[in-house]
Amino acid sequence: MLYLVDGYNVTRADDATRRLLPDDMRLALMRRLASRGRGLLGQGRIVVVWDKGFNAGDESVTGVEAVFSLGEIADDVIVRMAERESGPVTIVTADRELKSRVRERKGRSTVMLPVSTLFEDAEQTHAKRRRPANAAYGGLPKGHAEITKELEGRWLEKEGPS
Repeated sequence: MLYLVDGYNVTRADDATRRLLPDDMRLALMRRLASRGRGLLGQGRIVVVWDKGFNAGDESVTGVEAVFSLGEIADDVIVRMAERESGPVTIVTADRELKSRVRERKGRSTVMLPVSTLFEDAEQTHAKRRRPANAAYGGLPKGHAEITKELEGRWLEKEGPS
């Protein structure tokens, strides 16, 4: 699985990083992904795409790649990287236009995650987000209608007419 992260889109939406200088934003997200990326996203290659060129920050951290868009916008780089990938791709962005462009070129099978997936206080992991077994019943157990009917009968019998 390839995870493509829209770098500044994530850091500017996150309360923990939005007020930082760009160099510090990049470093904070890269370090967070290096330490918690697999837990927040799942197993796979994590690539953070940043607008503009390389700055002398410490963006190279173990387990996470930094790609700079240089003379183009990061969205174009993300679309191209997603399109070239032969396997599944997950995009982390809040940019609707970017999501639309990737889906148009890569297909509907591309997973889109909200930027909050990577926020400092993100609790759930993408790898663990599975539909609960009882989701088809709105979270109620199988056979809930019969249980409700039985309980209504017992409760309503005791109350009787007023």
